[in-house]
Amino acid sequence: MPAAHQIDIHHVATLARLTLTEDEAVRYAAQLDGILTYIDTLTRYNLDGVEPTAHAMPVYDVLRADEARSGFTQDQALSNAPKRTADQFQISKVIE
Repeated sequence: MPAAHQIDIHHVATLARLTLTEDEAVRYAAQLDGILTYIDTLTRYNLDGVEPTAHAMPVYDVLRADEARSGFTQDQALSNAPKRTADQFQISKVIE
């Protein structure tokens, strides 16, 4: 097992713009050391010719068929409008 990594957790926290208590610094340093140790373990494997993947299992987009279908009528679309003018939404002025 590799030796513990030398981690300046306060420097890392400063880069991340975090303020840590000493208890948090000790806990996060240990967690970060565990992550780096695991990465060291992974680097031992020969991955030449292994294609990068985003998922362990093949994932494909599941899409419905692109078929035309009826939508809302104008009255349905405007039915919950707080204010309407004729056949349009009425909103407060946003430009002064």
